[in-house]
Amino acid sequence: MKKSFVLSILLAVVSTHAFAAPAVGDANASLAAFHAALARGDKEAALAMLAPKVAIYESGYVEASRDEYAHHHLGGDIAFAKTSMRKVLRHSEKLEGNTAIIWEETETTGTSGGKPVHSFGTETAVLEKTGDRWVITHVHWSSRKAK
Repeated sequence: MKKSFVLSILLAVVSTHAFAAPAVGDANASLAAFHAALARGDKEAALAMLAPKVAIYESGYVEASRDEYAHHHLGGDIAFAKTSMRKVLRHSEKLEGNTAIIWEETETTGTSGGKPVHSFGTETAVLEKTGDRWVITHVHWSSRKAK
């Protein structure tokens, strides 16, 4: 009797973990991996973190797919990320099923085109769990110069 009780508890714990919702930490790691890929100039790794139909909003412009981003702003974003330092000042997140929303406020310092940069930014990222990984489906960036 004692063995079957212990076995029942063990099975309950294992099945609870098997059906648990995905952890938002994994989505955070995917977003961080995207920014790290930009900073090290790894175009392929950055693109791999984006869904094919990603929507990227920045400065009033929209890029409506991974391919569009790859052909337009990715090169500039990599060049900027390689010469600047992005520091997360505030971070919050929400997880609902296979969707994660991550909000960050950032401070960026460095250079762009040989000129000093000091700006504050906001980022909203929406990620979706597909299979065993999180992909970015939407990003909205906004920034302003530091005073």
